[in-house]
Parts: sequence; C-alpha cells; structure tokens
Amino acid sequence: MVLDKDMAERVEAVRRFSRFYTRRIGVLREKLLDSALTLTEARLVWELAHRESATATTLSGDLALDPGYLSRLLKGLEERGLIARRPSPDDGRQALIALTSAGRAMFDTLDSRSRAEIGAMLSRLPTPHQQRVVDSLQLVESLLEPANDPPTPYRLRPHRIGDIGWIARRQGMLYAEEYGWDATFEAMVAEIGARFVREFDPAKERAFVAERDGQIVGSALVVRNADEASGVKSDDVAQLRLVYVEPSTRGLGIGRRMVDECLAFAAGHGYRSMVLWTNDVLVSARRVYEAAGFQLVESEPHHSFGVDLVGQYWEKAL
Repeated sequence: MVLDKDMAERVEAVRRFSRFYTRRIGVLREKLLDSALTLTEARLVWELAHRESATATTLSGDLALDPGYLSRLLKGLEERGLIARRPSPDDGRQALIALTSAGRAMFDTLDSRSRAEIGAMLSRLPTPHQQRVVDSLQLVESLLEPANDPPTPYRLRPHRIGDIGWIARRQGMLYAEEYGWDATFEAMVAEIGARFVREFDPAKERAFVAERDGQIVGSALVVRNADEASGVKSDDVAQLRLVYVEPSTRGLGIGRRMVDECLAFAAGHGYRSMVLWTNDVLVSARRVYEAAGFQLVESEPHHSFGVDLVGQYWEKAL
C-alpha cells in the first residue's frame, strides 16, 4: 500500500505514540506489574474476572487471539491453578472457564498494582492536565471504535479554569455567524462571564458545561439575580445566563437538560423563582424555556449588537 505524504506522517505519529505508550506503561517487560504473568495472560485473567465464565471460543473471538495460541495460554493458567474448567451444560463440546480463588487473588493483586501505577503517573500532572489526558483517550476510543460510544452522547460537568473565556469566545462567533450580531455581543458575554468568575458563590451559583468527545458543546449558568439600579443580589431570585448549544449537537436534548439542571439546582438552593432575558429571534431557545415552564412577562424592542431586536423577559416560580 502506497501512502501519500500526509497519510504517511499521520501513520508515523500513531506508531510513535504506540512506542511511547507501551514503554510508558511497562507492557514491554517480560512479566506484567511484577507478577508471574505476561501481558496476554493478565488480560485473560482480567476478562475472566469480569465474567462468571467463558468458553475458549468466546475469548478467542473477543480478544482476536489465535485459537491454538489461546489454548496454550489457558493450559498454562490452568497448570498454575488460576483457572478451572467444567463442561458446558448447553454444549458438551465446550468447556466453561472461570477463575479459581487463586486466580481471583491474582486478579486483585494485578488490579491494585495497575491502579496504583496509573494513579502515580497521573498524579504527576496538574488536575486540568489529568482531565485532558482522560478526555483525549476517550476521544481516541470513540473515534477508532464507535460502537464503544457511551449511551449518553454527552456529559454535564461544572466549569473549570478556561471554560468561561472559551464559552464567551464561542458564543460571540456563533451569534455572529447565525444572526449577524457584532462584537458588542461578545463583549457583553465576556463581561457576564468575568463577573461570574470573579464573584462566584458556589453555595448559590453553578455553571453546567456540556461536553462531548472532550469538546465543550454547550453551557448554562445559574447566578444570583441583581437589581439593575442598586446591583444588590437576591437570595430568592436566580437568573439563567449564557445558555447555548453547538449546532453540531442540537437535537440531542442538551439545551433542555441543562435548563432542567439549572432549575433543579436553583430550587434546591433556596431560590423561589428564576428569570432570564433573551431575544425573540432565538426561537429554539424560547421553545426550551416554554417547555420548562417559563412564562413570558415582558417584551421590549431595542437596538443592540448592530441589529434591531425584541428583548424578552421570562420567569418561572420554583
């Protein structure tokens, strides 16, 4: 197979990482994790520890192992007393394979050592970098084997350092592309975000960040509502802010889920109502708010972000 230059570089990058990672986690050693087992033997023990029993045919198919090679490995594990076989009640030609008590003890030892070794490797990194490693590994897995995608195609998490600035930038770009709003909208979002970070009160405020394949795909904030004249913040009225969903993930229910989470947080933290401000052109967002039980209480025309708009104030009792 002849590869063009770009593909050849990508192939070499994957091979380089494979060499790095196999060395980094010690799979090149003759025995794994200072045990008496090779890497493949240890993987068989892991598989059997997570099943009540299995046949050699099943293991061969699941692990893509040559049946003859697998047979030799299983014989070695059996001779060491780590596995036992019994006839299958459904097929007399097959034997069911399971760990013995010694095999289970071996698994527990390997599992404990592996957790400690990976934990030590990650602990050398700052927490944000640890999460980047995990997110990147999950992304690689989902891209190379899509069948392993989780049932829920996204997750919600609290905000981390860098998230709010990224969200302000992304919202500024999206609203410019979709509605023609100018840079003053980004400035407003940045000011809201800066105030949230600077004055963040974890007892009364929360950011929900939607993430898919390690990438931010939406956000929603619960903040204490402030009186426009005095700036005094309320303990009874929450405000919903900076709600958005990436175009590529619309239709997955992310917006509705984030709004529901915000409402649940507000109700559970002493607020009696929640308010929000939006514009009538944001039709999809308004549908989410209506479905969540918000009521339109006031509309007013205004000229902002370089265009003529109709602002809307919505409210929901909690």
